[in-house]
Amino acid sequence: MRFTLAACLFVSFLPAFAQQKAKKVSAPPQAPAIPANTPWGDYFEKDFPFFSSVLDCRDLGEGFPKDNLTPRGLILNLGHNYWACFDTDLLRISAIWQGEEGKPHVTPDALAPGSYHIAGQKTKDGQEYLPKPIGKVLLTNGIYPGWQIGDKPSFTDPREPSESPEEVGRGSLPPAMGRFLGVELDTDHKPVVLIEVDGATIRQRFEVTVNDDKGSFLTSGTITAHPQKLWFVPPGKALSANPKGQFIVRNQPLVFYSPQGEMVLPFDPQAKNTVRKEPHFKLSFELGLVTAKGSAASSRTDWKAAISTQGILSQSPDAYVVDEIPLPVPNPWKRNVRLADLAFLNDQGDAAAVTFDGDVWLVSGLKGDLEKVTWKRFASGLHEPMSIVSRQGEIFVFDRNGIIKLVDTNGDQEADRYETFCNLFAQTAETREFPNSMKLGPDGSFYLSKGGQEGTTYGKHNGTVLKVAPDGKSFEVIGHGLRQPFIGVNPKTGLVTASDQQGNYVPSTPIHIIEKNQFYGHLPTIAPEEQYKEPIAEPLVWIPHPVNPSGATQTWLMDAKMGPVNGELIHVGYNRPELFRVLMNTRFQRPQAAVMSFSRDFDFGPLNATVNPADGQLYVMGFQVWGTTAKKLSGLVRLRYTDKPRVLLKEVTPTDKGLLLHFNAKLNEKLATDPANYSAERWNYKRTHDYGSPHLKLDGSTGQEWITPSSAYLSQDGMSVLVGIADMKAGVHQMRIGWGLESADGLKAANTAYFSPWELATFDPVKEGFGNITVDLTPRKTETVALAKPTVEEGAKLYQMIGCMACHSIDGSTVGKVGPSWKGIYGTERILGKGGKSVIADEAYLRESIVNPSAKVVKGFEKFDTGMPIYAGILNDSQIDSLVLYIKSLK
Repeated sequence: MRFTLAACLFVSFLPAFAQQKAKKVSAPPQAPAIPANTPWGDYFEKDFPFFSSVLDCRDLGEGFPKDNLTPRGLILNLGHNYWACFDTDLLRISAIWQGEEGKPHVTPDALAPGSYHIAGQKTKDGQEYLPKPIGKVLLTNGIYPGWQIGDKPSFTDPREPSESPEEVGRGSLPPAMGRFLGVELDTDHKPVVLIEVDGATIRQRFEVTVNDDKGSFLTSGTITAHPQKLWFVPPGKALSANPKGQFIVRNQPLVFYSPQGEMVLPFDPQAKNTVRKEPHFKLSFELGLVTAKGSAASSRTDWKAAISTQGILSQSPDAYVVDEIPLPVPNPWKRNVRLADLAFLNDQGDAAAVTFDGDVWLVSGLKGDLEKVTWKRFASGLHEPMSIVSRQGEIFVFDRNGIIKLVDTNGDQEADRYETFCNLFAQTAETREFPNSMKLGPDGSFYLSKGGQEGTTYGKHNGTVLKVAPDGKSFEVIGHGLRQPFIGVNPKTGLVTASDQQGNYVPSTPIHIIEKNQFYGHLPTIAPEEQYKEPIAEPLVWIPHPVNPSGATQTWLMDAKMGPVNGELIHVGYNRPELFRVLMNTRFQRPQAAVMSFSRDFDFGPLNATVNPADGQLYVMGFQVWGTTAKKLSGLVRLRYTDKPRVLLKEVTPTDKGLLLHFNAKLNEKLATDPANYSAERWNYKRTHDYGSPHLKLDGSTGQEWITPSSAYLSQDGMSVLVGIADMKAGVHQMRIGWGLESADGLKAANTAYFSPWELATFDPVKEGFGNITVDLTPRKTETVALAKPTVEEGAKLYQMIGCMACHSIDGSTVGKVGPSWKGIYGTERILGKGGKSVIADEAYLRESIVNPSAKVVKGFEKFDTGMPIYAGILNDSQIDSLVLYIKSLK
């Protein structure tokens, strides 16, 4: 029997409020005005039926709940400029409000909407400044489930708390209590919320209706039969209301008014002449004397138009060249396209692309000469997504709401169902808990990385890497204690890697192997300083922060057609746009790797890269929002192998006799055996609560140890070199080897590799192909290089080279910057954030701010999470003096 409802179906109209004490926060910073000449339309498109956002209703005043915060909110257009926020974790309507004419529906206090018109505009960490409804809030709910089962409803949060009991971002309800299935668009493009409560499927609509210029909130839908009492807890409000309810079971309607708020619906499973297969309901609330304005919720704008662009092929004679693929801007919708990731759907050059602003585009023509690349809008309303994958042609996006499966049910190339594939893991409203990256595993599992900076409360899964089962019904934490991880997954072996961002407790840029739920060393700034509860798993390799100021995702070149780099791991660098080759070394019990630059030909900040099965080339994409030296807002390019030769290092192995280097070509013997053609350094880092770390010599003093190679030997096949180095040490955090060589046929071979020699191999010259040689480790003298004379010009160069320009302007502006402008700063009085004391920005102050930036932080910048790196031991005295001269020149 399909319907197994025992005796009755209960729907409760009990608007209860949790009266917890609200946290008092300071007034939010004034949002910068949208430029008058912006080429973009509104971030929140008025004619799309929903969008996703955090919603902060904690400070509405008397009669409203004091803890009403929605980390995962679906903002629904009810029509007539009324809006509702559906909490996808607690299955509740958290707020309904009437908007203000000519204004956005919520404040732009989030990274995507705040930076939509003003590239680089930042948000502060924590949960003090979050999106709030704009207009008059009429109805709200507290922190409890909106649909419930049992003898009576409960007005407490049934979810397990985090380490901070006040944190409401606890994740979804236990599946047995209820789960959010997703949202679909009906034939009129209006949203239908899909819920499951203990086996009962609920299809619920929300709208505002108008009668005699008075508004009523209406929810309606269908519910499959259920054996237990089922309760719906609608939003209550400060105004009085007369709830009305109508249920129609099969062909038997019932209208019931109850001052007690309880509606009892008898159900007769033997009723005949069935008109409807499922019970359906209609509940309405009068909105008092509030006059409805505007029009009913309209259908979204027609998306049938497609945009065509043509690729710009590189004419460079190099082995690896960059082809530019223009984005679909301008477009009929005046939509900004900040491309974050791309997933190929097949081997015909078809893909799905996701933007940071919640849009998904279908892209075709990504092959051959890129003569006609076609872009078509497919989905919208997602919550700051930065990754997308395709599994057997199905499209999955990771945003703050979880993993969303996008489905086109009618074949019109537009998503009409946004299915919640997995939202079991928690998500707080913390501005820095970004949905950083998602990769597909070889078994169909999904690997996710989440931002870990916490400025207010402890969340459950901040700073973790998660593995979600192929069916989406379970997940596990495979790594934690990360600041802002971006991951890569080997599609053959399933090996998971992750970069992290230098900052508090992260001394430089690491690449980790993620496994066994290890702790990777980052503590939130709200935690007691340097009190580690677990052993710290050190990285596979460190990368110097000046070399890679901001690491992003990793991609394996499997099944690629990229010549000598096929099968290698590529690491994406964001701040200074760059791709790095990561050479894995499995000779040791503890894996090691060497990192070196591969390509720097990008004019945008890259976040992701993926191999196209149609042509085997590497496609790179990203956008500008965090600190980057790139000038372009967003971009998509193809890194193409031209079949021309390039001399590449293929292995770096630290040994007891020096460094063993393997190349992919025979080398010029004269150059390869001259130790003067190699340079090396080594240093350590120190993990502290400070932002970053100085470079430290092995004795603990600041600076780097310069190493002069004693000798150099070429292998018998001409493709390997042993660079003899005395006093090799294991366990050093960072080592660098640079070389300036040529191949035997005259091709240039110059680069620098960075690695962490955790262990040393025993060098066996015969086994390695050098014959029976004795390595000369006699110290070789080298001339001391004099420091360059400090100049304003050198300071200007350093301002660009080491990334100062990403945080400090030179024109007096602070929009999009997390540090004070350098213009006119010299000689001025600076008010400090701690204690309110003042200092004069003289040369001593400027030098201290470069060497130890956390010593004196200017008021207004102390809450930005993006602190300044420590440059002690990184910049020499001449370089620091040059920066000071440059700052002094900016009058």
